[in-house]
Amino acid sequence: MGVFNQFRIWVLTICLVFQSGYGFYLPGSYPHKYGVGDELWVKVNSLTSIDTEMPFSYYSLPFCTPDGGIKDSAENLGELLMGDRIENSPYRFNMYKNETEIFLCKTDPLSAEKFNILKDRIDEMYQVNLILDNLPAIRYTKKEGFVLWWTGYPVGVKLQDVYYIFNHLKFNVLVHKYEETNVAGVMGTGDADMIPSGKMKSNVPGYMVVGFEVIPCSVTHNVDSVKNLQKYGKYPTAVKCDPNTVSMSIKEGQPIVFTYEVTFEESDIKWPSRWDAYLKMEGSKVHWFSILNSLMVITFLAGIVLVIFLRTVRRDLTRYEELDKEAQAQMNEELSGWKLVVGDVFRAPTNPSLLCIMVGDGVQILGMAVVTILFAALGFMSPASRGTLVTGMLFFYMILGIAAGYVAVRLWRTIGGGDHIGWVSVSWKAACFFPGIAFLILTTLNFLLWGSHSTGAIPLSLFVILLLLWFCISVPLTLVGGYFGAKASPIEFPVRTNQIPREIPAQKYPSWLLVLGAGTLPFGTLFIELFFIMSSIWLGRVYYVFGFLFIVLMLLVVVCAEVSLVLTYMHLCVEDWKWWWKSFFASGSVAIYIFLYSVNYLVFDLKSLSGPVSATLYLGYSLFMVVAIMLATGTVGFLSSFWFVHYLFSSVKLD
Repeated sequence: MGVFNQFRIWVLTICLVFQSGYGFYLPGSYPHKYGVGDELWVKVNSLTSIDTEMPFSYYSLPFCTPDGGIKDSAENLGELLMGDRIENSPYRFNMYKNETEIFLCKTDPLSAEKFNILKDRIDEMYQVNLILDNLPAIRYTKKEGFVLWWTGYPVGVKLQDVYYIFNHLKFNVLVHKYEETNVAGVMGTGDADMIPSGKMKSNVPGYMVVGFEVIPCSVTHNVDSVKNLQKYGKYPTAVKCDPNTVSMSIKEGQPIVFTYEVTFEESDIKWPSRWDAYLKMEGSKVHWFSILNSLMVITFLAGIVLVIFLRTVRRDLTRYEELDKEAQAQMNEELSGWKLVVGDVFRAPTNPSLLCIMVGDGVQILGMAVVTILFAALGFMSPASRGTLVTGMLFFYMILGIAAGYVAVRLWRTIGGGDHIGWVSVSWKAACFFPGIAFLILTTLNFLLWGSHSTGAIPLSLFVILLLLWFCISVPLTLVGGYFGAKASPIEFPVRTNQIPREIPAQKYPSWLLVLGAGTLPFGTLFIELFFIMSSIWLGRVYYVFGFLFIVLMLLVVVCAEVSLVLTYMHLCVEDWKWWWKSFFASGSVAIYIFLYSVNYLVFDLKSLSGPVSATLYLGYSLFMVVAIMLATGTVGFLSSFWFVHYLFSSVKLD
């Protein structure tokens, strides 16, 4: 009986696991069942524009306000950092109840200030972003035979120096009949009383929201006819919503009447697929081309590395080891190349502590990127859960402070000959180097946003929270990592360093020129994917091909390692033993090309970006991104070169 009971428990567990697949939707929240007639409330997010890249509060414009006042929705750290400000709105629906000509409100006469702000927002192409059941409002337009979709709708439009506002909204809510199965039904055991009542199938009909579409219209309303109308009352005349014509012009001193209508449409779209309309992966062939291009670069570099290892290094080492000591001494006098810098190759570089700090921070940033993109590729950080991507990045960055402290201190001890005195200082600097640069850039940009009264400005309270996270979590974890790095034994160099540095022969070309040119190869592996990422950030497009991005990231790591390794070998062959910093910047120089690409993107793809403030914001955020990429890619190049040099000279026999 005991075996039989265990078997039943295993069967029940397996059925529960499989059953959970029907009700669990990883990227978003659980389905919300609405009964017929239940109220649905639309929420509003910040006004956004690709023309300025500065979000503003929805209620900074003369829109209708909800009864009971404006209330902020609970927002996570990532949403606040991204400039999202989700608030309640007066738009109210009743599930599966079609309604037309719903009067919302009549605003006060437009003051000169409100009139000018409204004109500016229309000129700057600001979009209104609405949310229903966590789904952003989507708008479809036809252009040259193609159907285009956009999230949100424009505030208004300007035609022949006249400004028109979209004051009537036609909503179409797609719903799917609620389907709920229970474990007892799947198992067929009849033990329904074992299942919680909340999981039982309900006979009450219900629906889930699986789509939210909006059509904005500009309609002229009779202001006098709504004097005695209450909110949500029936507008006295029929409203014809034609998105191709506009008629409601705005004028100073005149009020605006807002109305809306809503229809419900039953759809075959199921709950787990309701985000497919937003996450359509367009141009997948381009992503595959990017990966194929990266693989070609990797294969080319791998061939060079293979030649270095098999034909050059191994051949030279074999010849060197076959000679006796006298012949080796004579050969050392005759040979040239990397074998002559054996007594200088591990000589400490200039500013060794700075190099250790940058490598430690690079490990932290690279680890954060790998883990975050991996989790996003698995669906844990979907756009359905706003702000989770940025929140996850911050979380993983803080946790990986342990790795930054460990790598920085252990490398510092290795270069310094094993001395562990001063590891606290190195850990502190590693904990403050990149965050300090980020804090300086973001604070400067934040002052610009504060001056523009944008919701993208980080509130003072959030600034305090970020500082507390930095100094109360990230810094202590980095110190903990530094402690373990100080306790760990330093990496021993395989050869002794001479007291007198060897003179480096004059080179035909500056070595740094080769280092800067090396960044073109890593840039070639990611520039296609970089275009999609930039479009997602600055053009408001949804980026969700994290699987492709993870592959490209792995290929980038391989290319950076190969490029740095090849260049380090080339420098050693010309008796240039100062390889430490050059190996870091050989792969880290890709950041220069990314920044140049960002400037090119600003000039040719963001032509509508207006004003020095918007351009400064764009360049500031690009600089922040470039510094992070430089540290991460430079770290990959340095660590691969360090391993290569250590392996190469550990194979050489010395007296």
